[in-house]
Amino acid sequence: MGDALPADGFEVFHTPAALDVLDDHVAGELRLYGGFKGDRPVGLLPVVVRESAVGRAILSPPPGFSIPRLGPLIMPASPKRRKREQVNATFAEAVLDDVGVDRSLTVLRLVCPTSYPDPRPYVWSDLSLDTRFTYHLTVDGDTDALLASFSKSLRREIRDAKELDVTVERGGTDPVQQIYDRTQERYAEQDRGFPLDRAYVTDLTDALAAEGRCRTYVVRGPDDEFLSGVVVLYSNDAAYFWLGGTRTVHEGTGVNGLLHWRIIEDIAADEPPASVDTYDLMGANTERLCQYKSKFGASLTPYYAVESGGPGMTAAKTAYRLVSR
Repeated sequence: MGDALPADGFEVFHTPAALDVLDDHVAGELRLYGGFKGDRPVGLLPVVVRESAVGRAILSPPPGFSIPRLGPLIMPASPKRRKREQVNATFAEAVLDDVGVDRSLTVLRLVCPTSYPDPRPYVWSDLSLDTRFTYHLTVDGDTDALLASFSKSLRREIRDAKELDVTVERGGTDPVQQIYDRTQERYAEQDRGFPLDRAYVTDLTDALAAEGRCRTYVVRGPDDEFLSGVVVLYSNDAAYFWLGGTRTVHEGTGVNGLLHWRIIEDIAADEPPASVDTYDLMGANTERLCQYKSKFGASLTPYYAVESGGPGMTAAKTAYRLVSR
């Protein structure tokens, strides 16, 4: 699938490295659908097929893996709208026919990438449509203007944190376990189940780091103690706030604003691939979390979820929302 990916517009979880790890850990069969015009790929869709006594589920992404979006990629050769719509409709129809979405015991759920603009073929096939949102912060070289666009309280938090005796470290995967533990502890404090398996997180971050698609950012105190950390994943377009960043206060000052600011500064300085120009704050669907994320002045970016009905869909949706941010 790697050779078939476009230069941009795909999610980090569309990459072969991420899909290989998912295949190792997911319950079910990972299928990679491809539509071609001659030798040229025009449509791609990874799905997980789960068979059970009560039916089958077609999921992209599967729940429980903190994959916010996966779904179809459409890459028509022609820029003309009619051609794009034709490719989109033909590919959707072929996939839905192959998975048997019209069977009474089959349920399907696709959560599409933000680059996917047209879910109508799925709606025309009697699937329901849900619009969801994330925050995309566009990052260019002018960090002063970007900082000025933040809320007053966030700017103050960043300024105050800079005056603390703390350091922000950028590194590889060594701090992943500390970030995982701190996040798991935070979920427990809130009486929430933590859905992510440690082995999956370890394998995913190692695989993506080997391709330059994963970094960690950690705030440490004066005695080198771990205060907070974030795992950042990278597509060709975006840096993703994937794991960590639980609320942390040191000497009366929150340190996560400084952590995010260092990530943003590195994007502006082309420290990840130069093509990365967006910081994806990974979800704008939970009111409590949006109160903080909205302080960055990022753009509210929609994406689509399409799904069929059926006796298993309610449970699948509930499981998905455990990791939705």
